[in-house]
Amino acid sequence: MSDDALNRFDRIVAMFIHLQSSRVVKAQELADRFDVSLRTVYRDIRSLEAAGVPVAGEAGIGYSIIEGYRLPPVMFTREEASSFIAAEKLMQKFTDKKLGSHFESAMYKIKSVLRGHAKDHVAALESQIWINTTQQLFNENTPDALEVLIESIAEKKQVRLVYRAYEGEEAIERMIEPAGLFHEHNHWYVIGYCHLRKDYRQFRTDRMLEINRTSLPFTGEPIDVDEFRNLEDTSEKTKVVIRVKKDVIRYMRSGRKYYGFVSEVESDGQVEMTFMARDLAHGLARWYLMFGDCAEIVEPESFKTIVKDMVEKTRGNLSMS
Repeated sequence: MSDDALNRFDRIVAMFIHLQSSRVVKAQELADRFDVSLRTVYRDIRSLEAAGVPVAGEAGIGYSIIEGYRLPPVMFTREEASSFIAAEKLMQKFTDKKLGSHFESAMYKIKSVLRGHAKDHVAALESQIWINTTQQLFNENTPDALEVLIESIAEKKQVRLVYRAYEGEEAIERMIEPAGLFHEHNHWYVIGYCHLRKDYRQFRTDRMLEINRTSLPFTGEPIDVDEFRNLEDTSEKTKVVIRVKKDVIRYMRSGRKYYGFVSEVESDGQVEMTFMARDLAHGLARWYLMFGDCAEIVEPESFKTIVKDMVEKTRGNLSMS
C-alpha cells in the first residue's frame, strides 16, 4: 500500500472517531482539523458510507453518526497515552476536587485499553511529571465549584452564589446563569448573567464562598463567551511608561500582560514599555516594585507618587520590626 493510501486510511479512521466525539460535526470543521479541502472531506465521508458506516448528513448543519453505532474500544498510540499523563497532572492541580476525581476515574478506563508497551510507557512517566501551583483556585467551602458550573452550563439551570467581589467587602447572594468558563491570570472565571446586576458579569471561583445548584431554568439564551470576552473594555485607563535596562527586560515579559502592557521600544541599550493600566495602586505598582531597582518611571507623575508612598510605608514597616 502506498504512503498516500496509508495517509488517507489514517485520516478516514481519525475522521470517523471525530464524528463519534460530537453529536453533529460540520464539514468545514473536519477540513480545518485534517488540513484538507471540503471536496476531500466529502469524498472521505462517501468512503465511510461505502464501508457501511451510517453517516447522516444535512446541508447547512453537518454530519452525524446514527445513534447506537459505535466503534469498538480505541487503541491509543504511545505518544497519545503520554499526553494523557500530562493532562492528568494538570487536572489534579487546576480543577476542583470533584472534577479531578471524575477525570481520575476516566483515566482508569483509558489505561485499561492501553497495549502492554503503552502501559509500561505511561507507568514510567507518571512519577516523573510534576506540576505545582501556589495560587488558590477555589474557596475551601466550594470544593465542587467547577463541577456545579459545568453542569449548570450544560443543563441551562441557574446557580446560587454567595460571592465576595474583593477582600473586605460584604459577601452578597447572587443568582446567575453561567454561560462559560475560562482560566486566565492564574484564576478560574465564570461568565454569567447576574440577576442582581441585570447584566453579564464575570466571577472568580476563589471568591465564591458558597455555590448551590437550582432547578430554575435560564431566562434567555446565554451570550457567546468569545464575543463577551472580546468586547472593548471601556473602563478608564492611565498611560504608564517605564524604562528598564535591556538585560532585565526578559524577566519582566512573562507577567506584564496582566497589567495592561501595550508595546515596547528599544533605544540605547534600554527598553521603554508602555501600559494602559486600570489598577495603578494595587496592580501595576506592586508588580513594578519587584523590578524597581532597575526600572525608571517615565510617566505619569501620579504613578511615581503611588510607588513612593508604597516605598515609604514599606520603610515604616521595616523600622517597626
